[in-house]
Amino acid sequence: MSYWIVKTEPSTYSWKDLEAKGEDTWDGVRNFQARNNLNQMKQGDLVLLYHSGSEKAVVGLAQVSQEAFPDPQDTAWVAVKLKAVRTLVTPMTLHHMQAEPDLAGISLLKQSRLSVHALSEEAFALICKLSS
Repeated sequence: MSYWIVKTEPSTYSWKDLEAKGEDTWDGVRNFQARNNLNQMKQGDLVLLYHSGSEKAVVGLAQVSQEAFPDPQDTAWVAVKLKAVRTLVTPMTLHHMQAEPDLAGISLLKQSRLSVHALSEEAFALICKLSS
């Protein structure tokens, strides 16, 4: 199993949107590195959803329910399907992640503009622990 963080602007598409639908297509990614990460996602992988913009926090846990397929908006790119699992009890803010020494190496903190990030199992577990 692999672990991921996907970023979204909550005014465009929020955790509540995914939660309301239960499952939805994660599309619109237009960055080659993020596309490569989407291509690596496997069914059952766990995904943390991060709200960018003014909120800057991990707010929900999802699961990959369908592996990469052509993006319906532009078939030169790919999308995956995500299924909402649960809302995090305490959102994990960017500030909190930056202050946590064991998270210093995660790509979200190094490549803040990238919309799809791989996480180690340890980093994923720590974020979940600190936000439960």
